[in-house]
Amino acid sequence: MPTFTIVAGARPNFMKIAPIIHQLQKQQAKNPAIKFRLIHTGQHYDKKMSGDFFEQLNIPEPDANLGGGGGTQAEQTAAIMVAFEKELLENPTDLVLVVGDVTSTLACSIAAKKLCIDVAHVEGGIRSGDLTMPEEINRMVTDSITDHFFTTSEIANENLRKSGFSEEKIHYVGNTMIDTLMAQMPRFEKPEGELFEQLEPKEYFVMTMHRPANVDQEQKLKAMIDAILEGTQGLPIIFPVHPRTAKNLQALGISSPNLHLCEPLGYLQFNYLVKNAKGVITDSGGITEEASVMNVPCITLRDNTERAETIHLGTNELVGTDPAKLKPYLEKVMAGEWKQYQGIPKWDGKTAERIVDILVQHYS
Repeated sequence: MPTFTIVAGARPNFMKIAPIIHQLQKQQAKNPAIKFRLIHTGQHYDKKMSGDFFEQLNIPEPDANLGGGGGTQAEQTAAIMVAFEKELLENPTDLVLVVGDVTSTLACSIAAKKLCIDVAHVEGGIRSGDLTMPEEINRMVTDSITDHFFTTSEIANENLRKSGFSEEKIHYVGNTMIDTLMAQMPRFEKPEGELFEQLEPKEYFVMTMHRPANVDQEQKLKAMIDAILEGTQGLPIIFPVHPRTAKNLQALGISSPNLHLCEPLGYLQFNYLVKNAKGVITDSGGITEEASVMNVPCITLRDNTERAETIHLGTNELVGTDPAKLKPYLEKVMAGEWKQYQGIPKWDGKTAERIVDILVQHYS
C-alpha cells in the first residue's frame, strides 16, 4: 500500500495541507496500510508563524522538523534540500506532496526528483508572469518536474497545457485553502485585547503588507500608508505586521490614531477579523482567495496576480503599487458599491477529498 510524504514549511502551507491530512486519516481508518509522514521544513520557525497552526487546524505534530529557517533564499533552499534528502533516504516514500510556492516547495521537489520519487504539486499551474517574485521562480521550477498537478482553476489548467503537460497529469480539484476556511469558519474567534473589543462589524479595515515592492522603499511605503489613511476616512485599520515592515514603519515615524499595528495573529483570529471587516487591503495572494469566498471587498496592492479567478469571479481588485491609484477603490468600498462574490468552480470544501481519492487510487 502507498506511503506519502507531505511537506509544509511556511504559514500558508499549513492551511493547504490540513484538509489533505484529515482525508488521509479517514482513509487510514478504512485501510491502516496507507501511510504518510508530515515534514515541517522549519522555513517559518516562530510559534505565531507555524506552531499555532498545528493546534488550531488540528494537524498532528510533524514527524520531522528539518530546521531549514533563516539565511538568504539560496542558503535556505540548500539547507532544506540537504535535510530533506536525508529524510527521504531514511524514510522511503512513493510520493512527495508539496503545496503552494514557497522555498520549501521548490527545495523538496528537487530533492525528491533527484531520488526518482514522484512529486505532486497542490496549486500547480498558477502564474503571475512576474519573474521578479521568488514565488514565481518556485512555481515554474516545481511544475517543470511535477508528476501530478492538483489545480485550483481552469486558468491554471490552461497554463499547464500551454507548457506541454498532458491531460492525465492535470487534476482539476479546487482549492484546499477553501476547504480549511469552510471547515474552520464556525470556530473563528475574536482576538483578545481592548483594541479588538472596540471593533464594530463592517466598520474597520484589515491590512497586510510584506512584499519588498511595497515595504522596502521608504517614501513609497509612507505615501501608500498616507493614501490608505486618507481613503479609509478615520475607520480603524488593523495591521498584523511583519517584523521587517514594523521596523521600516518605525524608522519613518509613521503613526496615526486609527492605524493599529499588532503581532501576527492565529488563523482563527485573523480570519474572524477578515470575515467581519469592511474591506481588506493586502499584497498577499492567499488572502484574496479567503476574502473572496467570504464576500469581503479586497484591494490588492500588486501589479499582477497568480489568482486571476479572484478578480473575475471573486471580490478582488488589482490596484497596483502606485499610491495615487488607491483613492477610487477605497471610495467604492466606503460607499458600499463593491462587486459581490460570484462563486468559483470547485471551491466547495471537497478539494482534499478529490486529491486523496486520486492519490490512493493511483498508488494502490
